[in-house]
Amino acid sequence: MRLSTKGRYAVTAMMELALHRETGPVTLAQIAHSQGISLSYLEQLFARMRRDGLVAGVRGPGGGYRLAKPAGDISVAQVITAVDKSAADQGASAGEGVDADSDGCLTHDLWVDLSRQIYDFLDGITLAQMASDAGVREAAGYSGGSDERAGQGDRSSPVA
Repeated sequence: MRLSTKGRYAVTAMMELALHRETGPVTLAQIAHSQGISLSYLEQLFARMRRDGLVAGVRGPGGGYRLAKPAGDISVAQVITAVDKSAADQGASAGEGVDADSDGCLTHDLWVDLSRQIYDFLDGITLAQMASDAGVREAAGYSGGSDERAGQGDRSSPVA
């Protein structure tokens, strides 16, 4: 499995949706702003993820995108392979797609095994698991209470 910027950005964007699953759809503009990802790049990624049934669009005022399945049913590997089909070729069928001339490669089996292990590792991690991680929630600015962004601004201002 090949890890690319496409995959990294897609996982980051999907985490935004997972963290906001209780509050409703998230616009691509919100994700672009909060994560510093180009809006046009996000549009391309979300078109691919929509095709693979990972996200669903919500039209109208208050619309945006939401997860198409529960966060516990979406693995990191699924997100990466949705946006980068070459990563899927290397992960799901790791014996193919690693190198066209791999028969002559002395370390071919090593790279095939590594690719398969990376895929299996990422396939075992769901968005729900990542979203429940305290470090991820803190990095995203969530306090964990009912008002998830409560106190966010207070931490950066000095007490006089």
